[in-house]
Amino acid sequence: MRISTSLMILSLLVLTFCEGILGATFTFVNKCDHTVWPGILGTPKLDSTGFELTKGTSRSFQAPTGWSGRFWGRAGCNFDDSGSGSCATADCGSGQMECNGGGAAPPATLAEFTLGSGSQDFYDVSLVDGYNLPMMVEVSGGSGPCASTGCNVDLNLKCPTELRVEGGGACMSACDAFKTPQYCCAGAYASPATCSPSVYSQMFKSACPKSYSYAYDDATSTFTCSNANYIITFCPSSLPSKKSKSDGSTNESGTESGSGSFSGSESGSDFGSLPDSESGSRSGSMDQAMLANGSWLANLATGSSASNQPSRVIQFIPLIVAFVFFIGSLLKL
Repeated sequence: MRISTSLMILSLLVLTFCEGILGATFTFVNKCDHTVWPGILGTPKLDSTGFELTKGTSRSFQAPTGWSGRFWGRAGCNFDDSGSGSCATADCGSGQMECNGGGAAPPATLAEFTLGSGSQDFYDVSLVDGYNLPMMVEVSGGSGPCASTGCNVDLNLKCPTELRVEGGGACMSACDAFKTPQYCCAGAYASPATCSPSVYSQMFKSACPKSYSYAYDDATSTFTCSNANYIITFCPSSLPSKKSKSDGSTNESGTESGSGSFSGSESGSDFGSLPDSESGSRSGSMDQAMLANGSWLANLATGSSASNQPSRVIQFIPLIVAFVFFIGSLLKL
């Protein structure tokens, strides 16, 4: 009887240990009227780095705690039976369906995550590298604010002429189009104090107020949640009217604030041709107090997604040692 009770306790401890190592399940859903080929770049590597997601289908991946990386959707792809080929937008340059460590070629809508190791997850949807597909991130379960985020507006229909990719399948960022330090937050402009939102990033922000619009757009674009799973939807047909929480609570307006519209323009119309200059206005400074170390946010927004967080396994070394002693005590019974 004593051995049976001890084994039961050991089983519960093992289950707790395994649950602690698992970070989050990412589920990709394609609601576009065409096939999307999601790309994945992150550490450690997940089960796939690029795959086909036909219209109306979904696929899930399990990621460990401490995982950091990004997802995006490739469009207009042509792959042969061996998986060799390329994509019209957001291609990862591998020449294959699997990206194999390659990142998205701008313009690309990006979903970026850093899963906490015993702490909060951080996530955002970024337009810093431009835009190619509507994308929303929603949360399943979890504790904390856990808000949905993303861009449900077709910016390709509203893209300024000078940012529009030939064929209209994507919209460049001002940095990619003009390659100046002011637009790229580089050189003398490589800090929150010196890099202001441009007229272009402000228009992206107006359309998608919860998405990153430029490298230091942290305060209104980064979200946190703990112990949650995430749903990444391409071309969401409509936004939920209620927050993704079990209590069914809504925001003050009763609607989800994950997307917005361009003021002063009808849906489907252009921004129009815009001057190649900074707007002169400055948004609020980056709220560093919201993070223990806020530097990773700008790194994600400008292309660096490596995680500096310790592995969850390291945190469980004391528990592993306890298992060994526990099993040893059973053998002496």
